[in-house]
This record gives sequence, structure tokens and C-alpha cells, in this order.
Amino acid sequence: MKAAVYEGPRTVTVKDVPDAKIEHPCDIIVKITTTNICGSDLHMYEGRTSFESGRTLGHENMGQVVEVGPAVRKVQVGEYVVLPFNIACGFCKQCERGLTNYCLTMQPEPSLAGAAYGFADMGPYQGGQAELLRVPYGDFNALRLGEDAAERQTDYVMLADIFPTGYHATEMASVKPGDQTIVFGAGPVGLMATYSALLKGAGRVWVADHQPDRLRKAEEIGAIPINTAEQNPAEVVKEATLGLGADNGCECVGYQAHDPEGHEDASLTLNGLIDSVRFTGHIGVVGVFLPQDPGGEEAQGELEAQGKVPIDFGMMWFKGQRMGTGQAPVKKYNRALRDLIAGEKAKPSFVVSHELSLDEAPTAYEHFDARDEGWTKVVLHPDGHGNGHKR
Repeated sequence: MKAAVYEGPRTVTVKDVPDAKIEHPCDIIVKITTTNICGSDLHMYEGRTSFESGRTLGHENMGQVVEVGPAVRKVQVGEYVVLPFNIACGFCKQCERGLTNYCLTMQPEPSLAGAAYGFADMGPYQGGQAELLRVPYGDFNALRLGEDAAERQTDYVMLADIFPTGYHATEMASVKPGDQTIVFGAGPVGLMATYSALLKGAGRVWVADHQPDRLRKAEEIGAIPINTAEQNPAEVVKEATLGLGADNGCECVGYQAHDPEGHEDASLTLNGLIDSVRFTGHIGVVGVFLPQDPGGEEAQGELEAQGKVPIDFGMMWFKGQRMGTGQAPVKKYNRALRDLIAGEKAKPSFVVSHELSLDEAPTAYEHFDARDEGWTKVVLHPDGHGNGHKR
């Protein structure tokens, strides 16, 4: 089968690899019809993680079931399914608590928790930017889709990661109807956090970024854009709230946050939120931060290379703020969000800028990594049905 394989920093090739196959009675095999390039894939693409050369990328996947193991009881061949990026067993202590993002069974390193497709330090599992994908514990991990799945793939594939992740940011931030919320980052996850806050009934949502094309997307869905090349987000929000700040905020950038001039600062967005959010407000952090950053010392400093970020903790403590962090437990949200899509109450595909074939993955990574104008979210179709620009 063909797959997008990481060969080293900023090098992805599409090549033949062994077909995915059943390895456990609870496995299913999915023919991938739609798979996304995620912002967190770029950390690996740039060589800023421990991701191994020769592995297949891709953790935002959906497709059609083509084979099931002998112990599979619910999922059937022919069904369309979307796959949470979390690979979970469903029966460990963490999964029983709904924390499928920190599954203890699927992570082979006893001192760690959490597993994912094609992701650094999250198990040996291959990614789904390929023609086929092995899905462990298919009955638990696969979310079955309705009759409109084939026609609405660019909506449903967002349930694999970014829609639930953006929603998780608003949950950790305790966004409620009428709230005033600020989101740092207008990339795909930031746009999904913005969209989720608006779906929840937030009164005003500001989005801070310095990429004009992404800010336009935020404005199109009803958010207030703040171009950080021109304005200080905290000053904008405080001026609009009698000096108090937003009720809550979401961090959707991560450890490679950088200013408009391109200077990296892992504390940039965290400190921006501490400043922007009011006393006793909540902050949800879903941007990726890691304990080791191989490129961090050169880009930022020795401490940042060890995942140590100099945040304004004194001010955060003084303001009595709460901060939630970590990857999203996708299964906690994906069924409800699926039903919002099916009921035409949500259309997360608004973020998609390009639909391309799997063969075009190397070019797609290059453009997405460069944050080229208009490259907001890239969807790949291993069946060759890519059609270039979506709009």
C-alpha cells in the first residue's frame, strides 16, 4: 500500500509499505478515504520530536471498514467510520474514567500514558496517511457514521482530532453561554475552539494571531480578529471589558509559538492568556507542549529544549486563574459532535482550504509548514479523489 512516510526533517515521501493487517482478534482494517495534515504533524515534520524515520504519519483519519477481526462484534465491513487519534483499550483505569487520551494499555512504556496513530512517544502505531490503517480495539475506537458519510467526509473527518480538541479547550476553559472568550491561535485547532465557543453561545470571541488569512476565517464565523502584528491582545480585550479581561481563554498554538517576526517563544501565548483573562478565569491549553524538544535549544534556549517554559506564574496565582492542559479525550465528545454535524448544526469543514491526493502529500507538507497564504487545512484522499483548492 502507499503511505506518506517521514524520512527526516522536512522530508516526506509517498512510497509503498507493507499492507496493514489484522494483528489481534479485536482489530479492524480501514481503507482510508480521507486523512488530514495536522499542525502537530509539523512538529514531527520539522524534526522537533523523537519521531523515527521510516514511520507513516497521520492521526486524523476516516474511511471504510474492509476487514474485521474474529472478536469484533459491532463494527461491520462496509461501514464508514471516523477514528479518534487516541488509541485506547476501553478497560484500563484511565479509559474507565473517560480519559482515553491517557490509556495505559496501548502505551507500551510503563511510565507513560496515551497512544496515537503516527505520533512521537505515543506507541509504535503507524499513521493513517496511507491507503489502509490497522485500528486496535475497533469496536471501541471506531465511531460509526451515517448514510451521509461519503458525501460529507470533510466534515466528519474533523471528529478524529481538531473538532473535539477545540471543544476540549473550551471545556477546560469552562466556556458558557454569554461568556467573553479569547483564543490564541487561528490555525485549524484555534478555529475549532473558536467555533466551539460560538456553538456554546459565547457572547464574544476574540481570536489572536498574525496570519491574515486565518484571521479572516475566524471573522467569517463570527469571531473578532486581533492581528498580533498590530495590536496587543490583552489591551484589546481589557479595553472592551472595563479593564477586567475575558472570562476565559484557549491556548491553541503550543511550544513553537512565535511572534510576527518569527522569533520563537514557548511562553508567548501562555503569558498572553494570563494577561488577557480576568481574575478567577479559566484557561484551556490544547496546543502541544513536550518535555523534550530536540530543536528547542537552537530556536529558543536550553530550558525550552527540556520543556521548561518561563510563564508568569506569579501573576496567574495572584489572579486565581485555573489552567487545564493536555490532549483531548476524543471519545468524550465525538459522538455528540457527530450528531451536531448530522443534524446540520455544525459544519467544521469551513476550515478546509485544500483537498489533495495522497501523492501530493510532500508538497502539501511544504506549503502547510510554511504557513503559505490560503493553506489553512489540508485534506488528503488516498483514493486519489483530491481536487486541489476547495475554495
